[in-house]
Amino acid sequence: MTAILFEKHAPIEHFRAEDGVLVVGDAPITEHYAAAGGVPVYLYDKALFQRRADDLKALFDGHIDLHYAMKANPMPELVQFAAKHVDGLDVASGAELDVALKTECPPEEISFAGPAKQHWELSNAIDAGITLNVESVVELQRIGEIATAAGRRARVALRINPDFQLKRSGMKMGGGAQQFGIDAELIPGLFEQWRLGSGPFDTRHMDFVGFHIYSGSQNLLCESLIETQTQTVELALRLAKDAPAPVRMLNIGGGFGIPYFPGEKPLDTAPLKSHLAALAAHTATSLPEARLVIELGRYLVGECGVYVCEVTDKKVSRDKTFLITNGGLHHHLAASGNFGQIIRKNYPVVVGNRVNAEHEERVNVVGPLCTPLDLLADNMTMAEAEIGDLIVVFQSGAYGYTASPRDFLSHRQPVEKLV
Repeated sequence: MTAILFEKHAPIEHFRAEDGVLVVGDAPITEHYAAAGGVPVYLYDKALFQRRADDLKALFDGHIDLHYAMKANPMPELVQFAAKHVDGLDVASGAELDVALKTECPPEEISFAGPAKQHWELSNAIDAGITLNVESVVELQRIGEIATAAGRRARVALRINPDFQLKRSGMKMGGGAQQFGIDAELIPGLFEQWRLGSGPFDTRHMDFVGFHIYSGSQNLLCESLIETQTQTVELALRLAKDAPAPVRMLNIGGGFGIPYFPGEKPLDTAPLKSHLAALAAHTATSLPEARLVIELGRYLVGECGVYVCEVTDKKVSRDKTFLITNGGLHHHLAASGNFGQIIRKNYPVVVGNRVNAEHEERVNVVGPLCTPLDLLADNMTMAEAEIGDLIVVFQSGAYGYTASPRDFLSHRQPVEKLV
């Protein structure tokens, strides 16, 4: 398979091209785009998803369960497929929970994290028998009230805000002051209240199952992941000494990243294999009833997806060439640089029906919106394009379709396809 090269980007080696046209799944993008009716389309290659899941399971070697974090991409058809190749699902809303419950994933292998869970979401989760990752003492109180009123048992894991961070992560979700989880130093006191029945929460209908400790995401440094995973297990072991019941589930988060921008290299996971085996053995000795879980979203689905849109106009303005497309910020906020980037950098972008063409030009790829923020590629070298050609944005399987303001300016919605 010939690598598709970009200006200073990591090579894209998991897709092929036939006669200069990118192939996704079993067909060229020109066919997929035509079948979508001439509107921009997200394509997700299920074979690539399965390959990544299989590689991770080989890496974990039976020591650790693999969960798919649906927030990365909750497309129902993709989630149905994912559930066949992972050990569990993690949801972040009641709507995601509905999708998860329609898969073959057992309810006890579904967990629900996120602040501000609504009463109906907590109630549905308790009824379904999934695990609630509790984000605050107030949420714990609400769960107790709902479970007691319904006469049902609630499976709860405490989400812990640790006193450390995942170094060099793209987004830090642990350490310092956070809206996520309960500060680690408060847990011993909370457990004492739990055991004595003296807290502001009713634990009579709660089953404590373990901990969820998620420190950060989008990390490309293996040594950072190893350090944080080690700290996470050690923290869990300390907290477990005061727990009201044996720890049966220890979710140590995820954090595995993929390369998006120039200069970034793929995560080298090879050193993780022996480290995770040793970590699992250590956990098994100290917490013999606990299953270790790693939840991954972006790392599973991000590289299997592409976004395809069409060049509708081409113009030169004061020596700069613009390719104007029917897609853009409203469909793919992250690629526009407006989803967490401090300094805007280009995703890997290519003229998808002229892959590795001989003639190139330096262009800006922009969308149809009335804002200069609508930018998919800034001053980027790619094949010389014409009106009607197709622009492809790689690394688009995660935080694309559902993370974008698709109603902005009321343009047509993109299509999603699992291929």
